[in-house]
Amino acid sequence: MEHSNLKRLVTSMKQNLFDQGYLDEQFYELENLEDDISPNFVEEVVNTYFKHSSRLMTNIERALETNPGDFHKLDSYMQQFKGSSSSIGASKLKNECLQFHEKCEQENIEGCRRSFQKVKSEHGILKQKLEAYFQLLRQVGPGDRATSSN
Repeated sequence: MEHSNLKRLVTSMKQNLFDQGYLDEQFYELENLEDDISPNFVEEVVNTYFKHSSRLMTNIERALETNPGDFHKLDSYMQQFKGSSSSIGASKLKNECLQFHEKCEQENIEGCRRSFQKVKSEHGILKQKLEAYFQLLRQVGPGDRATSSN
């Protein structure tokens, strides 16, 4: 694919992530931290996020199975997950975390379980979308990244 077409595709792909509500302006803030010394900073942060968030999801899953009545612990885990998600601009995930929080406040374990399934689903979708985005971005190269459209 021609280089200029790749750049347009990267720009379009990123814009779609925003238009579909997967990402918010925090993602642009991360991009602003990239420089010549750390040209892959955002990808590295996002990869670290997915490693860390996967562990948090495992903790939540275990807590749902072993101690479902401990809404304080469940909510605490989800608050960590929400904070991590917010730090990369994962808007849909952040919103699903808020839904989980509401279910914890209501002490609604079935609501928590349903909400957690949505969190897991959105996490998987975002991971796939960002992996595809970064793969394409690597093809474009560090000097010719798509610019933010904010």
